[in-house]
Amino acid sequence: MFDKYIQSSYPVWKTTGLSVAVVKDGKVIFKKGYGVADLRTNQPFTTSTISFCASTTKAMTAACIAMLVDEGKLKWDDKLKNILPEFRLYDAYVSDEITVRDLLRHNAGLGNGDLLWLFGYSSDEIMRRMRYMKPAYSFRSSFIYQNLMYVVAGEVIKKVSGLPWHEFISERIFQPLGMNHTYTLFKLSAAEPSRMTPHYMYDDSIVKPIEAIDFGGYDPAGSVVSCIDDITKWMQFLQDSAQINGQRLIKAETFTELFKPQSFVTPQEFYPTQAKTHPHWTTYGLGWFQQDYRGKMIQFHTGSLDGAIAIFGSVPEEKLSFYFFGNLDHSEIRHALMWKAIDLWSFNDNSRDWSTELYQHYKTLKEAGKKAEKDKEAKRVLNTKPSLPLESYTGKFTNETYGDAEIVLNIGVLTVKFPNNISLTLQHWNYDTFRGVYNYDWYGKAYVTYGLNEEGKVRQVDFDGVVYQKQ
Repeated sequence: MFDKYIQSSYPVWKTTGLSVAVVKDGKVIFKKGYGVADLRTNQPFTTSTISFCASTTKAMTAACIAMLVDEGKLKWDDKLKNILPEFRLYDAYVSDEITVRDLLRHNAGLGNGDLLWLFGYSSDEIMRRMRYMKPAYSFRSSFIYQNLMYVVAGEVIKKVSGLPWHEFISERIFQPLGMNHTYTLFKLSAAEPSRMTPHYMYDDSIVKPIEAIDFGGYDPAGSVVSCIDDITKWMQFLQDSAQINGQRLIKAETFTELFKPQSFVTPQEFYPTQAKTHPHWTTYGLGWFQQDYRGKMIQFHTGSLDGAIAIFGSVPEEKLSFYFFGNLDHSEIRHALMWKAIDLWSFNDNSRDWSTELYQHYKTLKEAGKKAEKDKEAKRVLNTKPSLPLESYTGKFTNETYGDAEIVLNIGVLTVKFPNNISLTLQHWNYDTFRGVYNYDWYGKAYVTYGLNEEGKVRQVDFDGVVYQKQ
C-alpha cells in the first residue's frame, strides 16, 4: 500500500529520486529506492545510494554530547565560558550564561547567520565572527532555528574529548553501529560512485542537476552523508534506547533528555505543514522538532541542502520511525510521505491523501511568494538612473560579521564577489538600487542598495538587509 502510494506521488512533485525506510519495533519493515540518482545517467536511486543527511545530522551531534555527559566530562547545564573561554557573543551577559544545553535548542538569541558557513569559513573563524552578530531576540525568550550553535557544539566535543567532531562521531556512533558507508565530511564521499547528484527545479517544471557544494566549517550542523541501508541502523539504535547488541552507548536517563521538550517553537519558525496537522503545541528537543498529532507525540527533523533533502520522523510510543532521502531541492514530498506513513502504521488509516493536500498547500505558498515579487516589481520606479557613474559603485566593502566583499565593473556590468566563489551580477533596478542574480542561480535574486554620504560618495551597500561599509 505504501509502496504504491509513493510510486503515484513522487512524479506529482517531480522528485528525481528517493530512498525510504520504515522501522517498527526495532525491525526494518520497509526499505526501497525510487527514481534516479542523476538525470544525466539514469542511475537508479537505491537504498545504497549515498545521500545528504543535512540537518538530520544535528540529532547525531546531540547524541555525541550525551555520551560526554555520561562520561562526566560535561553536564548539560555547564556554562560554555568554562569550556571554551575564548568563545564570546555580542552580549556579555549571554556569553557568561550560555550553557551546553543552549547550544542545541536554538534559543540563545541569535538570528540565522548562515552566510558564515555559506561563505566557507572554518569552524574557528565562524566562532570568532559570531561575537559580532547582534541579538535577534533576548536570551532564551524565543526561538530562531540556526546552524551556528551546532558548530560550537562540535568544538565543545573536540575540547573535552580530545577528538575532532568527525573522528568522535565516527568512533563512537558510526563504527559501533556498523554504518560503514556513512561519511562525516562531504569530501570523504566524493569518490563514492553511488553518491546521488543534487537537482533543482526551474520555473516549476524543469528539473536540472546542480553542483554539490562543500560549504566548509558547519559540519556538526549538517555534513553527514549516508544511505538508507546505513541509516536504518541509526533508526534501530534510537528505537532501542541507544543500545547496540545489548550494550548501551548512552545511559537511559541521558538518552531521555535528548527527547524532552527544551524550547517552545514559534509558529513562524515551525513547518508550514502545521496548517494541515493542527498541532496544539510545537517544541524543540535536542536535535528534534516536536508536536502532537492525533494524541501522539511526534519527533522529527528535516534536512535541506542545495538540491538535497532528508527527513527523519518517529512516533516514540509506537517504536515507529521513518526516514526519507531525496535529490530535488526542497521537495516537500518528504512531509507528505512522513504523515502518510504515520497514518498508516500508527492509526491504520489510509483515508487522507497527504501528497495531493500538501502539494496544493506548498503550491499556494509558492504563488504567494511570486505575488509578493510581482508586487515589488510593480512598485519599481521606472526610467530612473543611478546617482553616480557605475565605476563609482565599485570597490572593497566589509561587514564585521561576514567579512569582505569586492564589487567590480566589467564591460558595463557590476559584479559582487563574496568569499567561497559566490558572486552576484547586478542590473540597475531604480535610483541607487540594483537587483542581482547569483552565480549559483538556484540561490535566487538579491536587492542591493547603495548609501551615499553627504559628499555624494558611496559609504555603504545593503545586501537584502546585510550592510557592508566601504573600505
